[in-house]
Amino acid sequence: MNKPMRMTQNLRLHVGDTLRDLNKRVLDDVARFDRGESVESHHLSFENWQALFNVLTPKRYALLQHVHIHPEQSIRALARALGRDYKRVHEDVKALTEAGLLEQDGEGIRADYAAIELPKTRIAL
Repeated sequence: MNKPMRMTQNLRLHVGDTLRDLNKRVLDDVARFDRGESVESHHLSFENWQALFNVLTPKRYALLQHVHIHPEQSIRALARALGRDYKRVHEDVKALTEAGLLEQDGEGIRADYAAIELPKTRIAL
């Protein structure tokens, strides 16, 4: 079970990383842990830019921004706050939760991180 993030932490998105990239991140975290440093990093990886864009559409990004500032108790409350259809908001919450960009539990719907980072951002054409 993932430990909930604290609002001061950032979520790092990675796009198109190789197994070598992932391995390096893990080994860097292990080295920091061995030195007694904090290792509370949160990463999400997407296979490619299209996979990221499929999950993080403009409406879902607006939803994410709203939830970051105003966590909601339910999808119905979120749909009302956004002025959107319940069914579409439900679909968006499900997609963002499955991707790891939102948390939804008995306490409500949250985006418990301070910012989203895209380290080494590069879009290859």
